[in-house]
Amino acid sequence: MRKIIIILLLSISTVSAQVGGESIYNFLNLTGSARQTALGGKILTLVDDINQPSWNPSIINENLSNKVGVNYLNYISDVNLLSVAYALKINDKVGTIYSSINYLNYGKFVGADEDGIETGNFKAYDAVFIIGYSYRISNSDVHLGSNIKFINSVIENYSSLGVALDFGLSYYNEDSPYIVSLVVRNIGSQISVYDEEREDLPSQIDFGLSYRLENVPLKWYFTIDNLQKWKLAVSNPSNEQIDIDGNSNEEQISFIDNAMRHLSIGAELFSESAFNIQLGYNFRRSQEFKLIDKRTFSGFTVGFGIKMNKFKFNYVFSKYHPASNASTFSLLINLN
Repeated sequence: MRKIIIILLLSISTVSAQVGGESIYNFLNLTGSARQTALGGKILTLVDDINQPSWNPSIINENLSNKVGVNYLNYISDVNLLSVAYALKINDKVGTIYSSINYLNYGKFVGADEDGIETGNFKAYDAVFIIGYSYRISNSDVHLGSNIKFINSVIENYSSLGVALDFGLSYYNEDSPYIVSLVVRNIGSQISVYDEEREDLPSQIDFGLSYRLENVPLKWYFTIDNLQKWKLAVSNPSNEQIDIDGNSNEEQISFIDNAMRHLSIGAELFSESAFNIQLGYNFRRSQEFKLIDKRTFSGFTVGFGIKMNKFKFNYVFSKYHPASNASTFSLLINLN
């Protein structure tokens, strides 16, 4: 157990304070799972969902063996994300191996030279292949897991290759009403760069907790993300205020506002039934996509799941902006 804690501490110490917009391969922090998206987008403790190990490898378990997840996210404009996940138990000694492929297509772009003359259309995409493994520490309910990610990013004739690791530590068992996870994600480096500049990966540390109520068919989910960086909030120039003398006053971010931007919450009703409902709220997304004079409902997500024999279908509706909504579809197949 002491060795495991040392590995996690060393991993945490290598995570730079990176958030969206300050690093490369940010698609690694975009989920294609409808259920995860519906619960706030950052959930780490779905031990019965084949898509979850992409974010938290420590929940890989034999109950996921021979199950397939196919996901499609109709994101913003022509941006689409397709992902496929699968797990297989090798044997009792080796355990279960997990794999996933995520492909983010940015659509077609019109190229032009420095004089504005069109040079034709080109494409851009990001892709990652993930292999994960987890094991349970003997005589305990502690699970340790790791993912290795092989990354490829292409923009017209430019491309970049990278490799990254995830480390996860979870506590759970079938009888416990709660699950706790700590995950260090996207520790790695570019193997080849677009140009001459080498960029950081979107590394982050997340903590997740879920709790199942005893007498009510309801589960709560909580995630505190980006523990490696306290200040996530940045003043929005659109929120500047002009005083009576014409002076511009920058938006002030309070301690509470910044703290809440680390938090995502979700609730799942009838989680064990053939039909269930999920609700989620992402505080950071709500603040960053809000408009001053108009209610946008950004940050809210709502979804549902329907189970039919060996198949389960999940759908979620996400609100980002009055002019842009996103839908995510997931099909889970039990091949056993």
